[in-house]
Amino acid sequence: MTAETEIRAFVIRPGTVYFVGAGPGAPDLLTVRASRILERAGRVVYAGSLVPLGAMSSMAPSARWIDSAGMTREEIVESLAEGIHRGEVVVRLASGDPAIYGAMAEMTTDLDRRSIPWEVVPGVSSVFACAAALGRDLTLPEISQTIILTRTGGRTPMPPGEELESLARHGATLVIFLSIDRIDELVERLTSVLPETTPAAVVARASWPDEILVRGDLSTISVMVKAARIHRQALMIVGRVLDPKLREMARSRLYAADFGHGFRDPSIPPEGGI
Repeated sequence: MTAETEIRAFVIRPGTVYFVGAGPGAPDLLTVRASRILERAGRVVYAGSLVPLGAMSSMAPSARWIDSAGMTREEIVESLAEGIHRGEVVVRLASGDPAIYGAMAEMTTDLDRRSIPWEVVPGVSSVFACAAALGRDLTLPEISQTIILTRTGGRTPMPPGEELESLARHGATLVIFLSIDRIDELVERLTSVLPETTPAAVVARASWPDEILVRGDLSTISVMVKAARIHRQALMIVGRVLDPKLREMARSRLYAADFGHGFRDPSIPPEGGI
């Protein structure tokens, strides 16, 4: 069996539900594709508590915007289906990227049962908006090459084996969602495994006009978060990659002068000599 590659242009189709990532907050961090779809949309069902109003700047003037903050999943799906029956381009607008901590799987399953076509349009995740705000790599050579995206259990419990302490033991970069209101608990659990000197940072409302950024370590971050009055819409990043001293020490072999690969022969000196 041979693999087949199909290159197809993206076509916006009425009668299709588009799960669109709105990005982290700044309106100009909407992707071009997302903006094109919103310009054509007849109905947009969005999470009003999370999606910035700036995302509406791309919408068609005649589009109907429906805030799903007070709706159940069934009500959301029913609204999406109603738009499809009207022959509209329908959008379910999610914050960040729809694949992280959303209910896309549940909704697409419901749409499949109704034989309603759907597509997913990725968005810029708040993870990367936070990394950009910090001006830091989330991976560094020989320091951490793994990023763990996680949260703490609340009304949605964590599966066995995904306890915060267990994940922290890996020494990977931790990105913790949906938990900043329990900052004391986070610190207590993390310091049961990691040194108190482990660097930590919190970014609230990354890329929004009122973005807040605090940097410290596990011994100070809780006090700093409370002083900044951060209670929601924030991510916590924990790991040695945030240590500026280690950042100076980390060097990628990929760009080393003596490291050859398919695009560079180390035996050939760079232009201008060595």
